[in-house]
Amino acid sequence: MYYYDFLESPLGLVKITASESALVSLSLITQADIIATPNIITDLCKTQLNEYFMNQRREFTLPLELNGTKFQKSVWNELLKIPYGKTASYKDVAVSLGNPNASRAVGGAVNKNPLFIVVPCHRVIGSNGALVGFALGIDKKTYLLDIEKNHPGK
Repeated sequence: MYYYDFLESPLGLVKITASESALVSLSLITQADIIATPNIITDLCKTQLNEYFMNQRREFTLPLELNGTKFQKSVWNELLKIPYGKTASYKDVAVSLGNPNASRAVGGAVNKNPLFIVVPCHRVIGSNGALVGFALGIDKKTYLLDIEKNHPGK
C-alpha cells in the first residue's frame, strides 16, 4: 500500500509517495492527481523538504526504498555520498563505481532517479562543469545548486 501527499515548493507541486516504512518517490506535477493519504513518512518528508528549501537542512534522514536495477541503485547510492554544496561529474560517479567508461550509463541512471533532491541528482554535472542532464530542467537544477552554494544550512 502506498501513501501520498503533496508539497507546494519553490520548484512547483511535489507529489510524495511512501510505503508504510519508506519514501518511494518524489515527482514534480502540475496538479494533484490523487487524494492525499498521508502517513508518518510523507509527513516527515514534507517537514524535511520545507527545511531544505528554507536553508535549514543539509541532509535528509528519511528511510528510502530505492526501486530500480542493481546498477541504478548503485548509482543512486553514490549520489547520496556527494556532499551538500558540492558537485561531481558523471565520470566521477562512474569512476567511484569502478567503471570509468560508464559515464553514459551513469547519466541514464541519474535520469531515472525516483527521489530528486533527497537523492541529490542535481549535484551531478558535466565533466566540463556544465549544468547538464537534469530531468526537471536546468533552471530547477540551478535553483537547487544555488540553495546549497549560498546557504550552508544546518
